[in-house]
Amino acid sequence: MVVVPGRRPERRETKPAERSIPGLAVRKAAAKLLGAVVDAKTPLDGLTDHEHGHPVFLALDQRDRALVRAILATALRYRGTIDRLISSRLEKPLPPNAHALSHVLHVAAAQILFLDVPDSAAVDLAVTHANSDPRTKRFAGLVNAVLRGLSRDKTSALPARLAEGHEAPEWFRDRLAAAYGPAKAGAILAAHRIEAPVDFTVKSDPQKWATALGGMVLPTGSVRVERLAAPVAELPGFEEGEWWVQDAAAALPARMLGSLAGRKVADLCAAPGGKTAQLVLAGAEVTAIDTSANRLKRLNENLARLRLQAKVIEADVSKYEAGEAFDAVLLDAPCSSTGTVRRHPDIPWTKSSEDVARLAALQARLLQAATRLVRPGGRIVFSNCSLDPVEGELLLAEFLAENPHMVVESVRPGEIAGADCFITPRGAIRTTPADLDLGRPEISGLDGFFAVRLLRLH
Repeated sequence: MVVVPGRRPERRETKPAERSIPGLAVRKAAAKLLGAVVDAKTPLDGLTDHEHGHPVFLALDQRDRALVRAILATALRYRGTIDRLISSRLEKPLPPNAHALSHVLHVAAAQILFLDVPDSAAVDLAVTHANSDPRTKRFAGLVNAVLRGLSRDKTSALPARLAEGHEAPEWFRDRLAAAYGPAKAGAILAAHRIEAPVDFTVKSDPQKWATALGGMVLPTGSVRVERLAAPVAELPGFEEGEWWVQDAAAALPARMLGSLAGRKVADLCAAPGGKTAQLVLAGAEVTAIDTSANRLKRLNENLARLRLQAKVIEADVSKYEAGEAFDAVLLDAPCSSTGTVRRHPDIPWTKSSEDVARLAALQARLLQAATRLVRPGGRIVFSNCSLDPVEGELLLAEFLAENPHMVVESVRPGEIAGADCFITPRGAIRTTPADLDLGRPEISGLDGFFAVRLLRLH
């Protein structure tokens, strides 16, 4: 029987100084950062940023950082399954305050169950980790027994636990089911288990770049690569500015503005600039506005690499006043980002229903501001990467009720290549990770997006 919390673990001989144990720093960093995500609701991207990330992450070399990210992404992507497998091997639940112990177990279990790491190494490092921390030292025997049990039984136990589903927290599952029904919600959650492929928007000749990058051309015109052969900056065409990374769903809103040659267009909340680049490439005279100086720096860098030019302004979109009304406005608004869980598996664990409501209120204010920037007869495309109707369909209904001078201009079948299946009854665009079935889960799906085209009547 597995050792349970509260029992004295067997004594273990002390090992050499921690810094001399290969791999221990990586596992300790992964557990610490997992705690920051799950307990403190800290976004994973910030923790693992190569310039401003957490100190324990920055202390590692590039190879070890990559392993930390792989461990964390896996531990979060399969958190429900890992938790069920660990719990099934305990006589009683872990103490409510045993957060550090839980993170040690989850980090090791992610390696044993899903990563190409020798099971013995994952177990030994986890036990050493537990022994090195006063909060977990007395549970080192439990760590050893649980993880060895997982290693021994994973071939038979893992498929059954995976079939139970439920990787995401309850608040997230409930909202998906309410919005899409149990079957579609289940398909979305299943898609979240699969690491997303990488999509590229290309300046021209998609087939050429699909061949060069080792991918395929999607029905929407984006180029998709299942797994990159090298870091993005080392791929052919990067230095020449021939393409940029942009999910196929994220590439749709800019195309909803139609012909833009010679038109004055405002791109609100523009950074990091993928949609700005699309608008410039379409021939528009673009003003890109964002409130973040750091994000605008990245936007400028991206435009420079792409050899594209736009007027860039640092300003609060909700307060910005243009000297002259724009012909069109694109507002890709800040949101809960629940449509991007395939790429950011921490989101269900760092966000909440309260965040959805708060961000929907912000989006409503920004959309209202956008109406002041567009001329009568001009278009607004409002979009975000949320799966939640509160940030999409319901927000739109409330906005239209309060703004009779704005109407939906429906996306017409055949207007945007490959997008007919995403058009809603109201003429908006709605995508989910369960859409775009290309035969294999690894190359299928796209980010969850909502986008609607509005026309200002007067």
